[in-house]
Amino acid sequence: MVTDVRAVLADVGRLSPFFLVGTDPAAAAEPGWRPLRDLYTDPRPLRDRIAHVRRALDSDDRVAASITFQGLAALVLSPSLAAVAVHGVLPHLGPDVLHWRPAEAGPWALWCPDPSGEVVADGADALAGALFDGHLGPLIAAVRAQVPISERLLWGSVASSVAAGKRLIGVERPEIADRAARIAERLLDTGPLAGTGERRAPTGPDHGWSFRRRSCCLFYRVRDGGLCGDCVLNRDR
Repeated sequence: MVTDVRAVLADVGRLSPFFLVGTDPAAAAEPGWRPLRDLYTDPRPLRDRIAHVRRALDSDDRVAASITFQGLAALVLSPSLAAVAVHGVLPHLGPDVLHWRPAEAGPWALWCPDPSGEVVADGADALAGALFDGHLGPLIAAVRAQVPISERLLWGSVASSVAAGKRLIGVERPEIADRAARIAERLLDTGPLAGTGERRAPTGPDHGWSFRRRSCCLFYRVRDGGLCGDCVLNRDR
């Protein structure tokens, strides 16, 4: 077992707000924290978040559900991806110990009051086991219970978030770029992420490879939204 997972999470939280998990026990006194499992079983918070995104983007339900999901998926997977890539540590952030608190704007805050974890030899397999069944599968089911949207599209958004996380880790911690690319590559070939996209020669800040997904998150349907860099619709451009 690893005793200083709190320090690991504090370190990777400096990469980006999407990698941040608060661990201060004093935050328990702050109102509004709920276990993430509640987000997967209580339909109201997710329904309210999708409605908020729909109003903010002036979009339809499918676009709002897709964008909502992509933001939440990135929040859930990024801290563990970075902890495994940077420190070789898998934090135990299951749906009963990882908490969220709604926010009107920007990413929701995440908090784990007493984090534990373990050193992992095979980071991709450990990540897949922790994330797919514990968080991402239930989150996909919860979103699809609200809005009829393709499961394949949502898993494609998970894959996109994995590739984006790998890119940011490589930029912020160049000495870790090779390891991050290897772990992300393995993860993209695992379970429901297999076949969601293809790896190509690296462009821009990418290290090792760039990712092109085989689905579209529908952001192009937002007014002035355009196409994401890894969108399947870029194939002819």
